[in-house]
Amino acid sequence: MYQDFKITEGRPVYVQVKEYLKRMVLKGVLQPHQKLPSTRELSELMNVSRNTIISAYIGLEEEGLIYTQKGKGSYISQMVASVAAPLLELNWKERMNSQALLAEEMDLMKHGIRAERGTISFTSIAPNEKLFDLGNVKRAFLDRMAVEGEVLLNYGYAKGYKPLIDFLKHYMEQKGVDLTGKDLLITNGFTEGLDLVLSALTKRSGAVICENPTHHTAIKNLRLHGYEITGIGMERDGINLEQLEQMLSCQSFDCAYFVPSYHNPTGIVMSPQKRLELMKLMTRYQIPVIEDGFNEELRYSGSHVSPLIATAGQGNGVIYLGSFSKVLFPGLRVGWVLADRELIYYLESLKRARSIHTSTLDQSILYQYLLNGNLDKYLRRARTEYKRKYEWTRQCCETYLPYSQLTGDGGLHLFVSFAEGFDTRRLLQLCKQRGVIFTPGDIFHTDETGGETMRLGFSRVSDDNIEAGIKIIGEAAKELLSQQESKIIRHCSQEKTDTITP
Repeated sequence: MYQDFKITEGRPVYVQVKEYLKRMVLKGVLQPHQKLPSTRELSELMNVSRNTIISAYIGLEEEGLIYTQKGKGSYISQMVASVAAPLLELNWKERMNSQALLAEEMDLMKHGIRAERGTISFTSIAPNEKLFDLGNVKRAFLDRMAVEGEVLLNYGYAKGYKPLIDFLKHYMEQKGVDLTGKDLLITNGFTEGLDLVLSALTKRSGAVICENPTHHTAIKNLRLHGYEITGIGMERDGINLEQLEQMLSCQSFDCAYFVPSYHNPTGIVMSPQKRLELMKLMTRYQIPVIEDGFNEELRYSGSHVSPLIATAGQGNGVIYLGSFSKVLFPGLRVGWVLADRELIYYLESLKRARSIHTSTLDQSILYQYLLNGNLDKYLRRARTEYKRKYEWTRQCCETYLPYSQLTGDGGLHLFVSFAEGFDTRRLLQLCKQRGVIFTPGDIFHTDETGGETMRLGFSRVSDDNIEAGIKIIGEAAKELLSQQESKIIRHCSQEKTDTITP
């Protein structure tokens, strides 16, 4: 006994000794009123210092697990015996509602392609952690804690941390947004913002219109909220307005969801003229717009394009969902909703009912980091590196892939389309066997199309692996195309033979 104790690095040893002895008490290995070894004896048995044993005994006594008799030693306390209840065994899958079952079905972390060790993975569009500005993040944390540390560790406000709210309002104003009649709510990233908005809106038609393809996380949330999704095809400068108008004229929609900048997954930036025409349509048909401000900051060329909420002027029909997750640090779960003041009033109550508030510590660190002027400096460095990787990835695609279309004007990914009838799921199976994975494009489509498309995330892949991985994808794609052409030739030959044979 006691000699099977092993020390784990990184935790106080006395805590580990206390927890070890506590487990023995709770399991009944040490019986009530049993005398424990002296601190000197136990320190030798467990190969730790005597002071460590003394501290562990003090902790156990504070928890009421042992008691000390002066001059006699330490003993195990009398535990209140628990009466064993009848065994309660339930089939939880049978008790899951349709929302939980659908969420599990659409969970890519569980059902997507897993990267084995050594695999070149193009599935992520998270920022490259090697670019993270750790020094200034630490400085921001220390600066803010020095100012109001006690406040930051207590409960915060559902609406958010006031200094950050004010900073983000100014930030959005610099994007050309008219703040008249608008307010801002802090959320746990983009996803919570979308969930809150969808939870608040009245469901009349139960239908939502969006681009096709579109953000997979948005598709999941829309479906979990019970919406029917209608997707409108994309053109080189954004959504197809002719198709959109035709659909709006024959069906009612509760809201629209758009990703106008560095669209996920196509990477397309909607043109300024198309943004204006889009908002005219939304105004004519009185449809609320949920705008995903995805990756707006990762512009590598061209001039700034104002978000839809800026194009809308003083109108209150656009709900802007913002986040720095793809630009700064996803670990700080901070996003925001900028919308009409009355809508924010209700979203604040929903937020309070569900999660009370977003971590004030996270909000304050982000605020101080921004206040210290670090964002612009970080963005310059990030844009330079991501632009270089973007151009290298594009060059590799043009060199090695037999694609029919390649889109992506910035951001952290490129979208590849092959010839009609091509199957990127089959391509993925081949590539996985050769140590490369990517995201098949059909998961981004609203209507089970897109089987010939794929998304390549390059942000966390080294230059050498970008070239090696895309080369492997290209070789496998050419093999599949060759097989496809052979089948067509055989099919045509057979048809010709059938026609000639009397």
